[in-house]
Amino acid sequence: MNKTRILTFMAVLVAIGTLGSQFLWFPAEVARAYPVQHAVNVIAAVVLGPLPAVAVAFVIGLLRFLLGLGTVLAFPGGMIGAFSAGVFYKLYARTSSAAAGEVLGTGVIGALAAVPLANWFMGSSAAVFAFLPSFLVSSLSGAVIAVFILSRVKIKSPLLQS
Repeated sequence: MNKTRILTFMAVLVAIGTLGSQFLWFPAEVARAYPVQHAVNVIAAVVLGPLPAVAVAFVIGLLRFLLGLGTVLAFPGGMIGAFSAGVFYKLYARTSSAAAGEVLGTGVIGALAAVPLANWFMGSSAAVFAFLPSFLVSSLSGAVIAVFILSRVKIKSPLLQS
């Protein structure tokens, strides 16, 4: 029963992240900012932990890519950000730590990982400074949304329920 709840919660987060990216985005430098993706990453990291958060981020990135709502750049940013948010939350047990992990993971490390992917898959030779501002703006706005949501809603972790 517990695994069913976890998978259901993950599916709901995937649906929110995928649909939210269609309705809530804004241009940020060379890329588009999708704050809902980052908010979902932080929420998944806090409630589920690092590895399930990475799985949620991967499925959202895959669906966005297949539906034409995103590019391959959604993979490194989303997955690295979700993982680092989960690790930071495990280390410090604070929502703000998860948000900081998301911003560091997506905004800095994800931007660095996006450069070779953009070059290889998209034929773009953009430098890291082209991706860094847009990744930072996107992840920071989503992290702020997640901290606000998590401060207002008491979500019991499916992992802690019996």
